[in-house]
Amino acid sequence: MASGGWRWAPRKKVDPFNSAVSMNKIKRALISVTDKTGVADFARGLAKRGVEIVATGGTVRALADEGVRVRSIEDVTGFPECLNGRVKTLHPKIHGGILNARANDEHRGQIARLDIQPIDLVAVNLYAFEEATAKAGATLDEAIEHIDIGGPALLRSAAKNWGDVTVVSDPADYARVLAALGENDGATPPQLRFELAGKAFALTARYDAAIANFLEARPEAPANLPRHLRLTFVQRQELRYGENPHQRPAHLYAACPQAVSSVVAAEQLHGKQLSYNNFIDLDVALQLVREFEQPAAVCIKHANPCGAAAADTPGDALSKSLAGDPAAAYGCIIGLNRTVDARSAERLASQADFVEAIIAPEFAPEALDVLRTKPSWKKNVRILQAGRLENSRSEWSLRQVSGGLLVQPSDDSSEEFDDWQIRTDRAPTPAEDTDLRFAWLLCKHVKSNAIVLVKDQALVGLGAGQVSRVDSARLAVSKAGAGAAGAVLGSDAFFPFRDGVDAAAAAGVTAIIQPGGSKRDDETIAAADEHNIAMVFTGRRHFRH
Repeated sequence: MASGGWRWAPRKKVDPFNSAVSMNKIKRALISVTDKTGVADFARGLAKRGVEIVATGGTVRALADEGVRVRSIEDVTGFPECLNGRVKTLHPKIHGGILNARANDEHRGQIARLDIQPIDLVAVNLYAFEEATAKAGATLDEAIEHIDIGGPALLRSAAKNWGDVTVVSDPADYARVLAALGENDGATPPQLRFELAGKAFALTARYDAAIANFLEARPEAPANLPRHLRLTFVQRQELRYGENPHQRPAHLYAACPQAVSSVVAAEQLHGKQLSYNNFIDLDVALQLVREFEQPAAVCIKHANPCGAAAADTPGDALSKSLAGDPAAAYGCIIGLNRTVDARSAERLASQADFVEAIIAPEFAPEALDVLRTKPSWKKNVRILQAGRLENSRSEWSLRQVSGGLLVQPSDDSSEEFDDWQIRTDRAPTPAEDTDLRFAWLLCKHVKSNAIVLVKDQALVGLGAGQVSRVDSARLAVSKAGAGAAGAVLGSDAFFPFRDGVDAAAAAGVTAIIQPGGSKRDDETIAAADEHNIAMVFTGRRHFRH
């Protein structure tokens, strides 16, 4: 590389641990969990090593029922739980037992005088606030009761004192901790404690952010967006590289709480590892097919549909979609809004050209058998099962810009078809009206300037991402070829000049849908009347940059 050039190198690992960090054996553990998954086995494993178990009300009962010897929190503090369990662990004998530094002579003297027993391990998970508030109709009072106070305090105390205390905030770590105790004569290594401390602080930060976001989004709040935006995501998987091979390895993060049906939550049933660009296209496919009530299929290439169709059956929709632009369909990503059945799978298997990935709510077992065994590309195609598509859109749209984020409500509100206005002498026929509605929903998912040509509820021509709307119109007509005759045209924004209408008319377009709102609308309407084209104004645009 030339002098002065930049080269990325992995960060060198630094060992922050030294002999001052303790390897004290764990003698006493405090367990207080809402999620009881695996806790009995974990406590039993600790008890076998002679660890005294201290627990709070519900956890005491759960462990005792499993035959684990356990000491109640009241026995340690000498003070009963009160206020319906709101106060139980907020006590000096608990937090003093956690926070004392074992190597500090003054701390040792103080806890001895105060009769505070050290607590060496804290296992806590929190009230399920996100799950409770994600339910439809969750009230403010219900949300307040699901705000955990003592749990985060315990986690923060133990994580702060990670040099001496092991903090376990995730049941998935129970086995790791027990294994570490077995390997280290009843102690945990500092590397593990440090990692678990970071995990605990990440959990409490996410928990507080979820509470703040919920409260600030309530109708009682003064604004519809928080002054301080808090985003919480959890790493789901590492990708091979970024958008391009020379970019560092990318990571996929899942939103918290996780969307029920999304490309991130989808289960991969078959195929090689997904790439950064695969996820972008899969998301476009999923967002587009969920627009349609009847069976629909789309083919996505470079974040734009190169095929899209609706029909009576998934197989018919798929066939019509693949026919939209056969050349562009090579290496595309396919999305469906219905279960992929055997007929649809057979249609895909007969596709000579390579398919990158397929995403759908479900795949019938016989369809999976076909896709895994018949096509020439069977080893490489990714198959993703997304689950039910209803009520799973993102509420907010986020876009990174240099130095910050742009945040807006997602463009996912339902279309008000009854509010559309016919602005030409001729009204659309019933068939044209059906195609205009299909075209308008497509426009929302095409890069602006967007022009789509639709015939029989199938995309036949597309102009996307052009700097001039007339260029997009000409490109869509060129892509459609003879298929433009008798098609309808959808435009994501108004026509600033009549030239786009003239280009569509020359190709045989019979109806147009657009937002309207240009100062030259009258000129555009007159052009449509000259060509006997029906034109509908929606009063709403759908830019997609």
